[in-house]
Amino acid sequence: MYKKRTIIISNRLPVRIEKHKGVLKFIPSEGGLATGLGSIYKKDNNIWIGWPGYIPDSEEEKEIIKEELKELNLIPVFLTIEQIEGYYEGFSNEVLWPIFHHRLSYAVYKQENWQYYKEVNQAFCDTIWAQQLDAKDEIWIHDYQLMLLPKLIRQDDEKISIGYFQHIPFPPDEIFRCIPWRNELLEGLLGADLIAFHTYNDTQHFLNACTHIIGLTIKNNSLQVGDRSVYAEVFPMGIDYNKFSSLAESPEVQNRARAIKEQYQNRKIILSIDRLDYSKGILERLHAFENFLINWPEYHSQVVLYMLVVPSRDTVPQYKRLRDEIDRMAGHINAVYGTNAWTPIAYYYNTYPVEELSALYTAADICLVTSLRDGMNLVCKEYIASKENSLGVLILSELAGASKELLDAIQVNPNAINEISNAIAQALQMPKEEQRKRMDDSIEIVEKFNINHWVKLFFNRLREIKIIQRNEMSRKVRDEVRETIFNTYHNSQKRLFFLDYDGTLIGFHKDADAAVPTTGLYSILEKLQSDSANQIVIISGRPRETLERWFGDKDYYLIAEHGAWTNYPAYKWIPRSQLSTRWKIPVKHIMSKFANLTAGAFIEEKTYSLAWHYRKAQQGLGQLRSQELVDALRYLIPHHGLQLLQGDKVIEVKNGEVNKGMAALEIVNDYEPDFIFAIGDDVTDEDMFIELPSGAFTVKVGNKKSEAQFYVESQADAVKLINYFVEQIESQPQSSNTNH
Repeated sequence: MYKKRTIIISNRLPVRIEKHKGVLKFIPSEGGLATGLGSIYKKDNNIWIGWPGYIPDSEEEKEIIKEELKELNLIPVFLTIEQIEGYYEGFSNEVLWPIFHHRLSYAVYKQENWQYYKEVNQAFCDTIWAQQLDAKDEIWIHDYQLMLLPKLIRQDDEKISIGYFQHIPFPPDEIFRCIPWRNELLEGLLGADLIAFHTYNDTQHFLNACTHIIGLTIKNNSLQVGDRSVYAEVFPMGIDYNKFSSLAESPEVQNRARAIKEQYQNRKIILSIDRLDYSKGILERLHAFENFLINWPEYHSQVVLYMLVVPSRDTVPQYKRLRDEIDRMAGHINAVYGTNAWTPIAYYYNTYPVEELSALYTAADICLVTSLRDGMNLVCKEYIASKENSLGVLILSELAGASKELLDAIQVNPNAINEISNAIAQALQMPKEEQRKRMDDSIEIVEKFNINHWVKLFFNRLREIKIIQRNEMSRKVRDEVRETIFNTYHNSQKRLFFLDYDGTLIGFHKDADAAVPTTGLYSILEKLQSDSANQIVIISGRPRETLERWFGDKDYYLIAEHGAWTNYPAYKWIPRSQLSTRWKIPVKHIMSKFANLTAGAFIEEKTYSLAWHYRKAQQGLGQLRSQELVDALRYLIPHHGLQLLQGDKVIEVKNGEVNKGMAALEIVNDYEPDFIFAIGDDVTDEDMFIELPSGAFTVKVGNKKSEAQFYVESQADAVKLINYFVEQIESQPQSSNTNH
């Protein structure tokens, strides 16, 4: 029996390859992701796919690396120097990184780098498929370097489980829109079943981009992509809490922490640890520290800012300039404020082993994290995990993802220099009891929402989503469903077809008057009606005058305005018994107010209903105004016995006694068919699906929550399904049943 695998994919493998005197050394990574996913990829037949960070000299060396990595459950994707420069240094770090961190002026849009990005994502896909994927396997793709990969994998297997996690922020849609290839990137991500981010804001930015840029509809936190529901959710990443809390308590780290304290003569240590990057707010932090020294001179000689900057891309001009500026600024502060006995900033440009970091966390009185934009920031969580038995205060940027969880930190705007310097003073003056209380509350969160918890939650949700998708798929009109419908169809003598118009027989238009029946549609309906056992009923929210103009010369039954008018049974229009329309005056007054506020919105008046259309309104604004309109109308609805319907870009208010369900049922009860088929796309069609007898075949257009038994994906599929009935007629001898 096949045992399903978990396949992790990231730009880099959790290993570093170094060559010493012709011998390859494989050094495991100690990064947060490698630690967190170690329990998964090292188990059973699971694997991790990624670039090994090394370019082999020969094919022979490639094979050696493959064999060595295979022992560790790692599969390499080998890249050329050109690919690394174009895909990683170029597109990932010169387009996606700056845009996602709100630095539009840093973005460099080169077509050749986009080509490399596509090429490398395809290379990753090819490597994945070389592993003989099974539909039971679960794939977890990590981060912005592989945004095209979910769709590439999905193209070859519509059922496979794919999760994607983005470790950096996702920008507001107006910023994301600036990327020339924004549609392809969004569509790439939508190949996944679950797309996850650290914060709620990032999730909302992504959903807004899908709505405003590629026109998808959001329902709660899901998007309809073809016949799959794709979910965007929040899973803030944690750390290996036990690792850092145990390290902090180990004798070696305790001794080293004491040595650090003594080295700085037991001054208060303010710790800052960052990778060299413009998103980390290092220069702003230095300005704030200088401001602190100016405004709080009594702390001179009492504090030291221990600033560790981890090397990163310092050959890139932008990063080289940043490093030079940090060097200059730190040198300036030490020169101006320092004395022979005291250097305000201990500045190191280096990489430290985890034991040394742990000693720094243990020794530090304050941890200063002032990122200008950060997906999560795990330094602050590592600091908290190291403080079970020592005091400390965390000062945290409100623009780091961690700020959404660590509410007991002193939170600062990283651009507000005075605010940061005041926060340093506040931390230094904070009573021990308050320090302990804040830290214990933060420890509780970091300990519970650890890296293992994060992994478990993600996979549990991915599995739930696959069950939801399978249930939805069972409702889709596929071959076996069609077969069931047509078996019943062939064995029946008297058939009724209830066909909604807009969104079912014809696609939506921004201009409702432009949605006229096409020659092709007339032809299909004519052929369907040509079998004497078949009777068409067009059931629509359209005014009767419109339906009369389009179909008045046909022998179809017509139901207009959701059942307010019908031409059944004698092809003459009759209204439902006289209903009051006095309610229209106050409702129209409210609708007019909102139409006047919203460019592109307009009111359509029918005999027993009023519709407020916002198909032509600015996206987002129309949705907002429609919700405001609904709130404004709510108090009128129960007083007048009205029904409020929220359709596709339309809010409709109508007499509660009028609906498609009652109108359809009246015809069914009188006509007595032995086969009923009903199809519609709108909320108004739900009444029809509910009221029709249980033996009726009811079909919703679009995979939405519905009372219908089945669904088809789109309006084009709805017409295709109706056309199948026509094909049955054309392939069979004519029935000689009931005449119209």
